[in-house]
Amino acid sequence: MSRLITRSALAALALAGGLMYLTAGSSGQTTGLPSTKNGDWPVYGADNRNTHYSPLDQINAGNFSKLEVAWRFKTDQLGTRPEYKLEGTPLAIKGMIYGTGGTRRSVFALRAETGELVWVHAEFEGERAVKAPRQLSGRGLSYWTDGKGDERILYVTPGYRLIELNAKTGQPIPGFGKDGIVDLKVGMVTGTGQPIDLVTGEAGLHATPAVVKDVVMVGSSFMEGMTIVTHNNTKGNVRGFDVKSGKLLWTFNTIPRPGEFGNDTWENGSWKDNGNTGVWTQISVDEEAGLAYLPVEDPSSDFYGGHRPGNNLYGDSLVCIDIKTGQRKWHFQIVHHPIWDYDLSSPGLLADVMIDGRLRKIVALPTKETFLYVFDRITGEPIWPIVERPVPQSDVPMEKTSPTQPFPTKPPAYSRQAVTEDQLIDFTPELRAQALQQLKAYKNGPMFNPPVLSKVEGPLAAMTIGTAAGGTNWPGGSMDPETNIAYLYACNSCLTTIGLIEPPAGFSDIKYVLGQAGQPFRISEGPGFGSAADFPRPGRGPEGAAAAGPAGRGRAGRGAAPAAAPATAAAPAPTATPVRGGTTVQGLPLLKPPYSTISAISLSKGEIVWQVPHGDTPDGVRNHPALKGLNIPKTGQPGYNVNTLVTKTLVIAGDGQVTTTDEHPRGAVLRAYDKATGKQVGGVLLPAPQSGSPMTYSVNGRQYIIVAVSGGAYSGEYIAFALPREASN
Repeated sequence: MSRLITRSALAALALAGGLMYLTAGSSGQTTGLPSTKNGDWPVYGADNRNTHYSPLDQINAGNFSKLEVAWRFKTDQLGTRPEYKLEGTPLAIKGMIYGTGGTRRSVFALRAETGELVWVHAEFEGERAVKAPRQLSGRGLSYWTDGKGDERILYVTPGYRLIELNAKTGQPIPGFGKDGIVDLKVGMVTGTGQPIDLVTGEAGLHATPAVVKDVVMVGSSFMEGMTIVTHNNTKGNVRGFDVKSGKLLWTFNTIPRPGEFGNDTWENGSWKDNGNTGVWTQISVDEEAGLAYLPVEDPSSDFYGGHRPGNNLYGDSLVCIDIKTGQRKWHFQIVHHPIWDYDLSSPGLLADVMIDGRLRKIVALPTKETFLYVFDRITGEPIWPIVERPVPQSDVPMEKTSPTQPFPTKPPAYSRQAVTEDQLIDFTPELRAQALQQLKAYKNGPMFNPPVLSKVEGPLAAMTIGTAAGGTNWPGGSMDPETNIAYLYACNSCLTTIGLIEPPAGFSDIKYVLGQAGQPFRISEGPGFGSAADFPRPGRGPEGAAAAGPAGRGRAGRGAAPAAAPATAAAPAPTATPVRGGTTVQGLPLLKPPYSTISAISLSKGEIVWQVPHGDTPDGVRNHPALKGLNIPKTGQPGYNVNTLVTKTLVIAGDGQVTTTDEHPRGAVLRAYDKATGKQVGGVLLPAPQSGSPMTYSVNGRQYIIVAVSGGAYSGEYIAFALPREASN
């Protein structure tokens, strides 16, 4: 059931909360196609090339620190409870702001100058949203126009329905699908083609649809793949629909069916009873060439592939398809037989670059691995050699790992890819000695260190970094199309310990799932699972009582380090002397700084231009009693929710944590770096960490920057910054 908060509803809200209805005619919109060159931000990533770039330069190094709050928009009322993991990036189009927010994933339209609410649309999906694998308010929405006055907004609901709205009124488009809705669960299958249930069937999406010309492309996503109940999960796909009618145009199967290229990479017919391989992140598009670039995730399950021998295309592959037909043009598999949760988390960055005296049309793919893979985007040919190298092999029963994996020769890795002893904490000899002892509890090794069966006497797990959380996760990267330099945030300290255990009796048909011997079995749930507006509140009914954490607070993002629900089975009594591990030492990170970085990488040379730590030293490090009297340099902050915005002269990114320092009161900082050198040139205080990628736009001669913040006890809010009006004129 859909609901639009219209004039009468907003009039009632105005009495309670000061909101008022504004007609689209008062929005100050202009005619013509939106573009960042005109001061708009018409696509989630600024453009279909996902550059996150705008040529605006009113805000610069000399005045960034003078930014003030122009307006702010809280999302608390867009659902039955607040959300604490707001990940959206709004659009700015001809004087209007369009975005998603709240635990119902409502769509809103605001006046770009003032943040005044114009309209709100919400879908009341009930049980369908409660069972959704992708809850929270999503990453945002998409826009389409014929350039003649027909303007539409498209988004995917938590219950996995594609909605098309009139951008001026918020009303559903009657001729699109059925009453403005296309049910995306129709056509999703398990096994050899069994349809999923339209209410409880597992399929969803956080990302925005990709709209190019008259085609809208939609990916798919599922629950966290670490402790799933069956390997015969819903099969991923990407589909193209007619943007005007909602008619299905084509389907690309990310698990190839018999007769389709790649089916033979599923040995023993294992394509039949395995699932996932969704495309849960953004899709990049070369509109001129008519090509789209699909970053595909792991098959089921994330850490154990014994039920799917073979390389398992198109798991962890970048796939180029024809926009009109959905036919594969080329692909490259980043990880063969994926078992590390190296999901392709980021959209490709498209650029036209002079390389060795030749103009090349490229796609550059940031990854959790922190390799930047660079291909000719027309042919799929690697720009620089990518070589197959031997990697460690699994000794887990039934597991059959690939003997080699691909390694790019350029650019170099831009963050840590394995844990080595020289990277362990070394603030004091005592801390380092403890770290060395804790590391002995794990099977350590180079990149592609495979998961192990967990044992109480050790190894507890395989020690990895840049796997589940990354590296570069869902926010992706950014790029300056004028200089062809990519800017990539990466977590340099996000460890994932991968131990496997047999699941409790009756829980799953998978032989091994994520867990630690000697500890209670815990379910790794999807991002924000339990945060849907209609999800029973804790303590209200059996499901509500089982929901962990404050209502509405999202858990881990897709590909994040596993977030645990309450234990579902008691730990067996240990039969050997337990070893003690852990990824912190007396509350400090196991690894030494920097904990995160921003790297500038030349796409023409394949070289790192500069790299800096991002974020203040965490309070827990700076104020730790074991470090009293030590001079701790700026360390950066752990976390994976950060992306960069690039303007004419700046790289802009917010902190992933709040801190209290001599320079500022408690809060996070939105930072500006000189994009040529990496030197920080300004900062403004945020009340909470950056949780969505920032964007910028201009209206009536004034430049604004919007960033989503949330986390901890601070619920979701979009904050718009601008220079004081006298400085903008």
